Amino acid sequence: MNQEQMIEELNEKWAGLEAQEILEKALNLFGNKIIFATSLGAEDQVITFQLSKIDKSANIITLDTGRVFPETYDLLHRTVSRYGMSVKSYFPDTAQAEEMVNSKGINLFYESIENRKLCCHVRKIVPLRRALQGKDAWVTGLRREQSITRTDLKIVEWDASNQLIKINPLLEWSETQVWDYIKTNNIPYNKLHDQGFPSIGCQPCTRAVAAGEDLRAGRWWWEMPDSKECGLHGGK
Repeated sequence: MNQEQMIEELNEKWAGLEAQEILEKALNLFGNKIIFATSLGAEDQVITFQLSKIDKSANIITLDTGRVFPETYDLLHRTVSRYGMSVKSYFPDTAQAEEMVNSKGINLFYESIENRKLCCHVRKIVPLRRALQGKDAWVTGLRREQSITRTDLKIVEWDASNQLIKINPLLEWSETQVWDYIKTNNIPYNKLHDQGFPSIGCQPCTRAVAAGEDLRAGRWWWEMPDSKECGLHGGK
């Protein structure tokens, strides 16, 4: 069975399953060759909670770009303390980050989409690729309704950029479902969510949104909606 057939079969088998059931099956199928990359957003906190119920030794990583909010570091500490699980941090390559900042400036991302994507590449994509080395699959907290760039996603996909399978157990969840689940299970979350930040990334590239705005309107708000991906989830 080739990758395409395997992915099609898994999508058929896992259709209609609860998110935690998908996670259980994914961990059973891929063992220590699967990794969960958390941004510590609301959706990812749901997945971390569910993983804590399945296997506290599950591989969990986070990308520390060096530009995240203090509240995000606080949440990381609270999460690790709450569940007794390890979350391994991956950092940008020092030489790459120094070259980028020294040649293009500390806030280069405001100057052009190309500069912003370069910053995301150095601070996120390169560290993620290191984290995914030797793995066969990775789990994300992507949801279909988050963005127009995510409407065509499937629960199980082939990630061409990273050459492995990507699993999106919360794909069909609504924003309301996420927050109801968080409140019901007393899951720790970023305090910025209570201050108008539905989506939280790096501090210079994230702002609060107004009532009625799109969920990701506060991410790279100076760009058009169809360009608002950092590249982590750009490959199909």
